[in-house]
Amino acid sequence: MKKLAAALFACLFSCCAALAQGAPSFQDKTITLIVGSASGGGTDAYGRVVASFLGKYLPGSPNIVVRNVPGADGVVAMNYMLQQVTPDGLTIIANANTVADPLNYRKPQALFNPVEFPVIGGAGRGGEVLMINKDAEKRLYDKTAAPVVMGSLSGIPRSGMQMTAWGVEFLGWNVKWVVGYRGTSEITLALERGEIDMTSTGNLALLQRLVDTGKFKVLVQSGTLRNGELTLRPEFGDAPIMHKLVAGKIKDDLAGKAFDYWTSIAVTDKWLALPSKTPQGIVDAHRAAYGKLMQDAEFLERGKKISEDFVPMTSQEVETLIKRLADLPPAATSYMIQLLQKQGLDVK
Repeated sequence: MKKLAAALFACLFSCCAALAQGAPSFQDKTITLIVGSASGGGTDAYGRVVASFLGKYLPGSPNIVVRNVPGADGVVAMNYMLQQVTPDGLTIIANANTVADPLNYRKPQALFNPVEFPVIGGAGRGGEVLMINKDAEKRLYDKTAAPVVMGSLSGIPRSGMQMTAWGVEFLGWNVKWVVGYRGTSEITLALERGEIDMTSTGNLALLQRLVDTGKFKVLVQSGTLRNGELTLRPEFGDAPIMHKLVAGKIKDDLAGKAFDYWTSIAVTDKWLALPSKTPQGIVDAHRAAYGKLMQDAEFLERGKKISEDFVPMTSQEVETLIKRLADLPPAATSYMIQLLQKQGLDVK
């Protein structure tokens, strides 16, 4: 009888512990939201909007503070999450699509695998564009003229910027890359000063400000994903989709797989994650909170100030895109690296 009582007590204790683990509370806690980029860009804006609202939907309504950990297009922040963060739900990270990009995370300095980070949720912004100075556009199609200067960040160009690589290779664009800019603010200033002729953005407010000067126009867009199809984004006017411009021009199978990679990375935007090995109960609590956040009218309104096409995404939607990128054969990523190297970029 004593053995039975002991067994029942052990079972009850185990069940209570499991319930406690499955329903964590963050009362009187402070959660740190790591942003893997400098302040002022789209990822920073997304992270700060999330930080303003997510706490009220988490058990215990914790305070959330933002900490910027810039470097190597998010790689530094993800390495930090992997190596130094306890997976207790008190540290989360806001990422751009760069850290889901195999060209970035398959490099030796990237110690993480994004597939292993539990996704809380994310947001799409309807694609990216290449902006060009109108005075430079004619030179883009004239190999006898001075090359159009394309501005890019350090390291692997972001997905929108990679449209330039496809344009050079398959559309015969006359372009010279200039890299080394540290963030969106710096590269935008370079464009306005005339240091560069062209760059990429997905920020609608920034885009509108540049167009309103009368000096710049949208050259081409990546397209926005609707019902599984890439379609024009109305805010970008009649600018063509890169996918349609190169249709029929890519004959090599490996090049085609590399272009499919680019298409996938282009529709992956901002996402929120926990460290690997975070207990499932904590993951579920964060995902449930983000699910409620997706229905918050004030959050959606704030998000649309980042972009009119701001659309929250579930963890499943984001994880599907990340998994699709992870399945990319190494030969296809090697092709993309060689394509960029061929155009003078020092990438590995």
